[in-house]
Amino acid sequence: MELRQIRYFVGVCEAGSLLKASARLHIAQPALGQQMADLEHHLGAKLFVRTSRGMVLTDAGRQFLEHAKVLLTDVERARSAVHALSSSPQGDVVIGLPTTVALAVTVPLLQACRERYPNVRLKIVEAYSGFLGEWLRSGRLDSAILFGDAPEVGLAKEALLDEQLALVTVHGGRALPKQVPLKRLVHWPLILPGREHGLRRIIDEACAAESLTLDVVAEIDSLTSVKRAVEAGVGSTVLSLASVSEEVHAGRLQAATITSANTSRRVVCATHMARPSTVAGTAVTRLLTEAIRGLVQTGTWPARLVKPAG
Repeated sequence: MELRQIRYFVGVCEAGSLLKASARLHIAQPALGQQMADLEHHLGAKLFVRTSRGMVLTDAGRQFLEHAKVLLTDVERARSAVHALSSSPQGDVVIGLPTTVALAVTVPLLQACRERYPNVRLKIVEAYSGFLGEWLRSGRLDSAILFGDAPEVGLAKEALLDEQLALVTVHGGRALPKQVPLKRLVHWPLILPGREHGLRRIIDEACAAESLTLDVVAEIDSLTSVKRAVEAGVGSTVLSLASVSEEVHAGRLQAATITSANTSRRVVCATHMARPSTVAGTAVTRLLTEAIRGLVQTGTWPARLVKPAG
């Protein structure tokens, strides 16, 4: 199996047919078809079903496509790493951020990256922390911000900060003190993410420890939609202070820190333990942790920094 065959395979998948792929890849259609046949023979499995409308992936083809993309990404990273030894960081870097973190970090990170590493093309992916961990292990991300420092196979984690969750409600309604005990949440109609969401699990586990039952009037996984619903007075919610700082500052929402050790979450920067990082990936990951620590030090992100190990 040759590297060019893998590139051709991905090209055919993206194009959807041999005819379109041959034009994009600058290879004659019969030769491209032969390359795909040779690849299938080498793998001992059919990768495509040939139809009148093009090339349709089989189950084996879909499985191989996932590995092929990771392999080509690793080849590009290796090439970039060698090239970068004699130059400043450059190339593509993909960072994964949970939405609540992305609100606070995206702009400072982009600004710092453009200033210090102008030859780096930065891509930021927003998703649930659980998804980001999976994508980091599969090689789709260079690094990611996750919640919780529990050991995970294949991941190295650097603890950055601990943040308390807060009760968030519309400004102008019932006034909130600066802090509220967890047991007070039972008196508020709440809009929370679904039970599979990491933040919801923290809330549920904290309440279970104190035998509390919350009044959850709606479940919404979209952070933007949750905040809009709270602003409209539909209910209150539980979020990190950093994720609502703009709305609180503008006077649209108010927030009170929940005084319970069980409603604290640790924010970590995770990287793949076995997959080599590029010079650019290492540089941007370092920039990411610096940006987050800087936000905490200036008070922009209300949290407690974790002292670096060692």
